[in-house]
Amino acid sequence: MTSEIPRPLRPLTARGRGEPYRVASPLELFFDLCFVVAIAQAGVQLAHAVAEGHAGQGVLSYAMQFFAIWWAWMNFSWFASAYDNDDVLYRVVTLVQISGVLVLAAGVSRAFEQHDYLAVWLGYVIMRLAMATQWLRAARSAAGPERTMALRYAGGVLLCMVGWTGLVVLPEPARGWVFLVMVIAELCVPRYAEKDFPTPWHPHHISERYGLFTIIVLGETIAAATVAVKSGVDEHDALGELLPIAAGGLLIVFAAWWIYFVVPIHGHLRSSQQAFLWGYGHYLIFASAATIGAGLEVAVTEAIGKAHISTLGASAAVTVPTALYLFSVWALHARHYKVGVAQQLVLPTSALLVICCTFLGSWAVLAAGLVSALTVVVGTTLTALTAGAESKAGATAPVG
Repeated sequence: MTSEIPRPLRPLTARGRGEPYRVASPLELFFDLCFVVAIAQAGVQLAHAVAEGHAGQGVLSYAMQFFAIWWAWMNFSWFASAYDNDDVLYRVVTLVQISGVLVLAAGVSRAFEQHDYLAVWLGYVIMRLAMATQWLRAARSAAGPERTMALRYAGGVLLCMVGWTGLVVLPEPARGWVFLVMVIAELCVPRYAEKDFPTPWHPHHISERYGLFTIIVLGETIAAATVAVKSGVDEHDALGELLPIAAGGLLIVFAAWWIYFVVPIHGHLRSSQQAFLWGYGHYLIFASAATIGAGLEVAVTEAIGKAHISTLGASAAVTVPTALYLFSVWALHARHYKVGVAQQLVLPTSALLVICCTFLGSWAVLAAGLVSALTVVVGTTLTALTAGAESKAGATAPVG
């Protein structure tokens, strides 16, 4: 459908889960790329906050803003998997959503530095109004339980949007509670909307969308680390101090990509219950992957003596998100395909070892990178040995 010339308007009807050759559209790829702009802005502010010794406040602000970005991205992705008709109106409304995330990105620095959430809230409102419009279009073309589901989505999105107003009208001490309550409310909307009729999302398409976003986030991590290392070398001539950080960071990102894509996940997404847990849990995967880049910036800043943070704190800025990424990928992704205790323990053990690397001083990032690389080697070896043993057993098994 997406290869056709877009028509001005066509019914926004459900697509089939069994649709063959379903892949991400160019519009979806463009959508992802624009969202990463906001993630990059949040990562820069997080790195500055941690380097200045305000890690607690920085992490909290980052978590709040990353949720807004991730939740808007995820809602669009699942809606598109079920209803994308690629007509002109659908494209225009999607571009409006992209405009919203760019407004949000423009307000990230003020939210971090001045706790002024007006631009962030406005960007989120633009994205959510566009999303509600899409659901109302879907409801217009549907009937029965499907129409009820679409109207529940639209109503839930609009009500939550009103609730988020608390971030700009209530006093600062209350905003943390507003955020917590609204996160719970947002997470409940899909469960309530789909309790009688699930959306017909496409398993292969969804797994590809999440995989592509993981790649883009990891790419942003590499870009952030490269800029930080380049600045350190150009301005402070600190190549010797930065090489271990650069090498370790590169190994971490390479291993993160390998571990995520070692097996396809779409076969696990057989029900809405599994998909909800898997989709929601990716908040930890995306956020930790993006935070690795911010952590590498902090490590570089500390190595050249420009950070108000200890070496231990700078090391933890890299090792903690790396360990969280490894454990999250295992919990949501890899454990469904691991065979035996040895394979199941590889990623949790590696996460623990990466945390232990925190205490290795200036070599912590490189050590964490080596552990991550060794994780890939051990995991690949165990998988090959298991496959070989199963193949041998099958060859020698009696027939009949």
